[in-house]
Amino acid sequence: MNETKTNTQPQRGIQKLSLSVIMTVVVVTVVLLACCVGITAYLRIYQASVEDNAVTSSEQAVRQVLSTLENYTKDIEEIMGMIRTNMRKEESGKNDFMTNLIAIRKDVVLITEYDNDGNLTSCWQGGNKLKEKILKNLSYMEIPAGEENVYISSPHVESLIENDYPWVVTIAQRMQNHEGKEVLICMDIRFSNIAGYVDNVGIGQHGYCFIMDEKGALVYHPQQQLIHAGLKNENQELLVGRGDGSFLQGEVIYTIHSLDNNDWKIVGVSYVDEMITNKLDEMAKIIGFVFIFMILATLLVGIISSKMVSSPINKLMGAMQQFEMDAENFEFCRVNGTREITALSDSFGHMVVQIQGLMEQVRREEITLRKTELNALQAQINPHFLYNTLDSIAWMCEEGRTKEAIIMVNALARLFRISISRGHELITIEKECQHAESYLKIQKYRYKNKFTYQFEIEQECLGYFCNKITLQPIIENAINHGLDMCDEGVIHIGVKKQGEDILMYVEDNGVGMEEERCREILHRESSDRTGIGIKNVNDRIRIYFGEKYGLHIESELDVGTRVEIRIPGIQEEIQAGV
Repeated sequence: MNETKTNTQPQRGIQKLSLSVIMTVVVVTVVLLACCVGITAYLRIYQASVEDNAVTSSEQAVRQVLSTLENYTKDIEEIMGMIRTNMRKEESGKNDFMTNLIAIRKDVVLITEYDNDGNLTSCWQGGNKLKEKILKNLSYMEIPAGEENVYISSPHVESLIENDYPWVVTIAQRMQNHEGKEVLICMDIRFSNIAGYVDNVGIGQHGYCFIMDEKGALVYHPQQQLIHAGLKNENQELLVGRGDGSFLQGEVIYTIHSLDNNDWKIVGVSYVDEMITNKLDEMAKIIGFVFIFMILATLLVGIISSKMVSSPINKLMGAMQQFEMDAENFEFCRVNGTREITALSDSFGHMVVQIQGLMEQVRREEITLRKTELNALQAQINPHFLYNTLDSIAWMCEEGRTKEAIIMVNALARLFRISISRGHELITIEKECQHAESYLKIQKYRYKNKFTYQFEIEQECLGYFCNKITLQPIIENAINHGLDMCDEGVIHIGVKKQGEDILMYVEDNGVGMEEERCREILHRESSDRTGIGIKNVNDRIRIYFGEKYGLHIESELDVGTRVEIRIPGIQEEIQAGV
C-alpha cells in the first residue's frame, strides 16, 4: 500500500504539470490567432481609410485655395478693367481715379505707366515717396506690343518706394490712353493677402499648400524661409508637366490644380500617416474588441499559471531576495509546489545553510587575520621608534649630558606608557598629541634646538579616538629627512574636524621632495629601511577603518612637506574590521 501511494503521487504531479503546459499552449495559440486576424483586418481598413481620407482632404484644401485665388485674381482683373476704362479719360480724371483706387484698396501699393520703350511716364503711389535713384525696377514687366492679356509676375520686393519694402506681385496689361497711344500699366499688389490664404489652409497636422508656376519655380511656399536656408527641400521637378489631380509618391500625397487666368499651380502636400480621421471610430471598435479579447485570454492564462507555478516561484524569489539583503540572519521556510519547484526549494535551503556556515567561518578568520596584521605592524613600528630614541640617548651620554639623558629617559618612559595604553589600539587624540609632544621634546635635545614646533588643535577633537603612534612616525620623518639640511626648521601639527571625519596634519619647511617620491613612501615595501614608519601608519589606519582613510602627502622642493591623516570621527573604541 505504501509503495503504491509513493508511485501514484509523482504520476499525478506529472499529469497535472503536463495539463498546465497543454492549456497554456492552447490559450497562447488562440490569442496569437486572434491577434493575427485583428491586425490583418486593421491593416486593410487602415490602408483604405488612409488613401480615401488623404485624397479627399487634400482635394478639398487645394480647391479651397484655388477658389480663393481665382476670385482674388478675377477681382484684380476687374480693377484692371476699370483702370483701362479710366485711361481713356483726360489726365486729371485719370489721376483722380488712380489716387482714389490706392486710397480705397489697401492691398494696392503702387500703379505705374510705361511707354513702348519701357520708360516710366506716370506713377501713382498714394502717400509714399518714390526713390530719387532707382537701381533696378522690379515692378516693370516686358510684354510684347499689341498684347492685351493680363500678366502676373512672381513675388518680389517693392523697389520704387523709399523706406518701404513690401512683398508684392505685379499685375501688368497693355492699354490705350486718352490720346490713343498704347501704354503699359503695372499695378503692384501686396502679396501678404495671397500668402494669408495659403498659410491658413492645412491638410492634417503637417500638410500644407504652396504655389508654383508651370516651369516649377516657387511663387509662394509657407516654409520658404526654410527652403532658402537649405533646411527644407521641395521636389518641384517631380511636379512639372503633371496635369491636375492627385498622386502618391512614397508616403506623400500630392494634389495639383491650375488657375484658369494665369500659369500658377496650387499644390497640396499631405502625409499618409496623418490621414486616418474618417475611419477612426471604426478602427477604435476593432482595436477595442481585440484588446478586450487579449485581456481576457491573458487573465485566464495568468490565473492558471499563478496557481500552479507563479505563486510558489514568487515565494522562492522573495526568499532569495531576503537572503541577498540579510544572508547572516536569514531563516528559510520550505516552499511547496510542483515537484520541480519543491526540489529547487530544498536545494536552495541546503545552500543557505552551507553559505551561512561559510560566512561565519570567513568572518572569524577575517577578524583573526586583521588582529594579527595590527599586532605585526605595531610590533614593527615600536622597535623602529625605540631604536631611533635610544640612539639619541646614547649620543647624549657619550657627550656627557647625563642630566639631559635622564630627562629623555623619563620622556621615553612616558612615551611607552601612552603607547602601551593597556593593550588598546585606539587612544584619544589628546593622548596622541601628548605622545607627539614628548617625542618632540626628546628630539629637540638631540638636534640642539635646530627646530621649533607648534600645535593647532581644535578643542572639540580632543575626545575623539585615533590609532596610537600616528603622529610620531610622521614627525620623525620630518625631522630626519625634511629638516636635516634646514637651519631653522619649523614643524606645525594640527587637528581639525572636517565633516564627519577628523583631519590631522604635520607640516614642515624642510627640503621637500618630488611627487614620485611622495607616492613611493606610501607604497614602500616593509623590507626598505626608509619610510617604514609612515607606511605602517597608513597601513594601520586602512586596516582599521577602510581604504577611504589614511595618509596623503603633498610636497614641493625647497618649500616643505605636508602630510595629512584622515580618520573617521569616532568617540568610542571599536575593533578592527568589525
